[in-house]
Amino acid sequence: MRRLTLPKMPTLTGKVRLPGSKSLSNRYLLLSALSRGTTTLVDLLDSDDIRAMHGALLELGVTLVHANPKDPSSPLAVTGIGGAGFRSPETSLNLGNAGTAMRPLAAALCAAQGEFVLDGVARMRERPIGDLVEGLRPVLAEGGSIEYLGNPGFPPLRIRSRGFRGGRTRIKGSTSSQFLTGLLMAAPLSPEPLEIEVEGDLISKPYIEITLRLMELFGVRVQRDGYRLFSVQPTTYQAPGTIQVEGDASSASYFLGWGALGGEVRVLGCGERSVQGDAAFADVLSKMGATVTKGPDWIECAAPSHGPLRGIDIDMIDMPDAAMTLATLALFAEGPTAIRGIGSWRVKETERVVAVRDQLRKLGATVEEGPDWIRVTPPTKLVENVEIETYDDHRMAMAFSLAAHGVGVTILDPDCTAKTFPTYFQELSRLAGGTPD
Repeated sequence: MRRLTLPKMPTLTGKVRLPGSKSLSNRYLLLSALSRGTTTLVDLLDSDDIRAMHGALLELGVTLVHANPKDPSSPLAVTGIGGAGFRSPETSLNLGNAGTAMRPLAAALCAAQGEFVLDGVARMRERPIGDLVEGLRPVLAEGGSIEYLGNPGFPPLRIRSRGFRGGRTRIKGSTSSQFLTGLLMAAPLSPEPLEIEVEGDLISKPYIEITLRLMELFGVRVQRDGYRLFSVQPTTYQAPGTIQVEGDASSASYFLGWGALGGEVRVLGCGERSVQGDAAFADVLSKMGATVTKGPDWIECAAPSHGPLRGIDIDMIDMPDAAMTLATLALFAEGPTAIRGIGSWRVKETERVVAVRDQLRKLGATVEEGPDWIRVTPPTKLVENVEIETYDDHRMAMAFSLAAHGVGVTILDPDCTAKTFPTYFQELSRLAGGTPD
């Protein structure tokens, strides 16, 4: 396992071109695959999670061709299957730890014809999928089934599919918005209308807005009653032509956080026109006292003009990924910071409530926790020479890099950022004007 020592970096200054959004990239890939016609995706993210979806679609017979076969970041032409559904006598797919591939693909394959096994790494087998399975079973056509091959409620899954039959189903909204996203994206493939009722409070609502906007771009409009009931008519997705993938707003949070701590950082590729909920993290920084300015496709952040950042009490249920950046920023704020609405952290790439708590405590912070909240009181002085455990979680590595604003830290397994931002530490080094050891 590689280790990366970051020296103390009080200020960062400059501009960063963001990689493509993970959430948008995998949605675009699947919708393109389900469409009639060819969609060309420009600035698609090239990372582990996207490669998992890309590889799965190739296994399922979808045609994907890069403009430059030797450059995986070149525009990708996806020729879809025209809504007929994937067909396979038997296909086994390994989706790594990519939740944005596992959940929507599971739903889409239930609307298909054939037998499919979906699996992933050890952590994926600990990430729940039972709510999605229970939402899918009532709309399976006769002869279709979903079987757990390991622990009930978790991957791996065996799907024996005969397509959808339509009708009405219910799905819980409190664990992951990816379950509802998967059902919504697969719903137009049903031969009969399909209604989805959401039980309880829906978390990460901005991600559902992304799903609905992208479905509409591909020609499918979903009727809805708020976030309680969604009605989808049988429709064939239509390729919209060429799509420019927006920069990743979750990745933007780290660099905007650096700007809030000192210096001035502008992120390019995500701004006022963003469809991503995490773009609102800039407003959280503004509440803490940072100076924030925005353009159509950029956001800039600088430290407060007077004094340090202020601790805040805030519900981050709509942007739990960016909440991890806030947890590290709390080390440098004046007063405690309470972060609420983060229950979904417990079923992400690692058990993030515990992971964040433990690493903050290593650095000297006082951390209290509850089922879906933490409260961080910054230390008088940060502990130096701390090794940050990342637990094979890309966001742990990137969020805790901000601790280097105050002290040198060592990031264990920095290469885990390949999940969404393979060049993160190179960009960080460039803005800092030096090269980490």
